[in-house]
Amino acid sequence: MVRAVLLHNRAVNNDVIQQPELQQLRIFAAVAQARSYRRAATVLNLSPSAVSQAMRRLEESLGLPLLNRSTRSVALTAAGERLLAQSLPALLELEQAFASVRALGAELSGSLRLSVPRSAARLLLAPLVARYVRAYPQVQLELSTQDEMVDIVERGFDAGVRFAERLPADMVAVPLSAAQRFIVVATPDLLSRVGLPQTPQDLLTRPCIRQRFASGALFHWEFVSQGQDLTLDVRGPLTVDDQSVVLPMALEGLGFAYVYEQAAREHLASGRLQEVLADFCPVGTAFSLYYPGRRQASPALRAFIEMLREV
Repeated sequence: MVRAVLLHNRAVNNDVIQQPELQQLRIFAAVAQARSYRRAATVLNLSPSAVSQAMRRLEESLGLPLLNRSTRSVALTAAGERLLAQSLPALLELEQAFASVRALGAELSGSLRLSVPRSAARLLLAPLVARYVRAYPQVQLELSTQDEMVDIVERGFDAGVRFAERLPADMVAVPLSAAQRFIVVATPDLLSRVGLPQTPQDLLTRPCIRQRFASGALFHWEFVSQGQDLTLDVRGPLTVDDQSVVLPMALEGLGFAYVYEQAAREHLASGRLQEVLADFCPVGTAFSLYYPGRRQASPALRAFIEMLREV
């Protein structure tokens, strides 16, 4: 790799072509976006003459005019348009890389408030939160767990976690998990007493453990039957307001339960619970971390997102 770079540089030098400098490209991008030498100089905290000289050297190094300049305006040539389109993404990535490296030299502090469903906090976030707290002990991390959808901007949260399909369109989303599948489970004893359901509709005549959201709405069970979505408002002797309570009640044989497959895996393996209607349960959807797209993420949130992507 190093030898190839050296050979390339030697060939360039032999052809007497001078490579543009990074600062020259930064100045060019600023001029191209501002369409003004003077405005670009103000943004970059440089003198107009320094901007003009940098542009002259850049055009000389490339052997092509990049800008058409008049007394009133600056316009890009065809070469300038191409250079801006191909160099701007790289410049932005470099700026982000520099900012990330600079952040290593400063101890991260401040606060980070997240709105998280109870199930996501229980099943997914514990290892990530532990790693984050150890890495950034000066950040005050607060998890607010609630199953209902909240307005994170109005409630003062930096970010939230919800199923990807339920996120507002103006939010930036970062995948947090693989698809989370819901399944129907029951104890072997319950199945021997009430019989094995053959279709989702059979659950309407069997005891089920229901869940009510804080809004007062009941959680409806979702299935797929003959290629069509099917939603059931099941009945049963017990209603709870927390998904984490459903599984222990199911283990007591109080009814059929609609739970995360991941949460029930251990009990399925031990035989304490049995899955039913597997062919009717959809694949599910994934959780995403989301935050407002119209404002810049705080340093504490950016660090959390970077750690999430690494995991």
